[in-house]
Amino acid sequence: MSMDITFLGTGSAYPSPTRGASALVIRSEGECWLFDCGEGTQTQFMKSHLKAGRITKIFITHLHGDHFFGLPGLLCTISLQSSSTTSKQPVDIYGPLGLRNFIWRTLELSHSQLLFPYVVHELVPTPDQCPAEEFKELSYFDRDEVSSKEVQGRTLHLDPVENSYTLVNNQQFVMKAFRLFHRIPSFGFLVEEKQRTGKLNARKLKDLGVQPGPIYGKLKNGVTVVLENGVTISPSDVLDEPIPGRKICILGDCSGVVGDGAMKLCYEADLLVHEATLDDTQMDKAKEHGHSTPKMAADFAKLCKVKKLVLTHFSQRYKPAGQIGEGDIDVTELKRQAESALDGQEVTLAEDFMTIDIPGKKQK
Repeated sequence: MSMDITFLGTGSAYPSPTRGASALVIRSEGECWLFDCGEGTQTQFMKSHLKAGRITKIFITHLHGDHFFGLPGLLCTISLQSSSTTSKQPVDIYGPLGLRNFIWRTLELSHSQLLFPYVVHELVPTPDQCPAEEFKELSYFDRDEVSSKEVQGRTLHLDPVENSYTLVNNQQFVMKAFRLFHRIPSFGFLVEEKQRTGKLNARKLKDLGVQPGPIYGKLKNGVTVVLENGVTISPSDVLDEPIPGRKICILGDCSGVVGDGAMKLCYEADLLVHEATLDDTQMDKAKEHGHSTPKMAADFAKLCKVKKLVLTHFSQRYKPAGQIGEGDIDVTELKRQAESALDGQEVTLAEDFMTIDIPGKKQK
């Protein structure tokens, strides 16, 4: 099963001619899962090889404008490009408490009618995810009005044992959210592919007198079978080792994590996407504004033993070598700082429209 990640916006604060506002897409089996949707994301989609109409899930890390102001426009454009005669599955939208009200108010005030249903699932933050003076009880956002196209979603509370929020758990994937510390409550997301059943050992089955047929399917599906001669065959007798799944972790804006949920979920991730808004010489300023530097991102990656670190969400002052003007800084300085903290392990700087393939794993 193919899987890749494409960055649509890698800048912080606002979209610029060189970097869009925060947005990235994981693509798997034709589906697109969008993480954050800063202003102009729909335009970035049009410039890319991706199709916005294939979005089935949207995840918003936090409610700062550069991460979700593009959402109402994107939803409306998808609707305009949809056929009124074709039934479309609901788009699941996950994000912090208050997101449902924002989407509903925006669509209501603009008299926008979507041709497809959507479901908003809200994450209830905890007070320790931001400075005390910034934490707001959002119960006043509760409302009775419901859009004709909005299906009632879930309100998700922190699992105190797992220290995370379970968003999706199906046959192929587990998706969870974990808490981050920022100026307002922020979240990170785990996308983990479940391990796949190992291959059947056809030679061993033939030695047992089993010919290809329905029994093969039962064993592959984990069912123990009893042959006509009374011999019992357990799946573990004839299946190779399971194939481990891929693990991707995407962090929203943060100057640190809250609790141990992030570290547990990100441990040995195949790919970690982490913000690095400012360089290491600006660490105090970064922390003051709830952001990270390359060393801070690298230290977390090192702690979690991740296989690949990708930095994103750069201040607009950091430019590629050919675009550096007065007051700008070469963005590769961020790469150098992160790699230094990771003892030379390669670090990738995200660029708009960069696609990274996430290859499937092989049997151990």
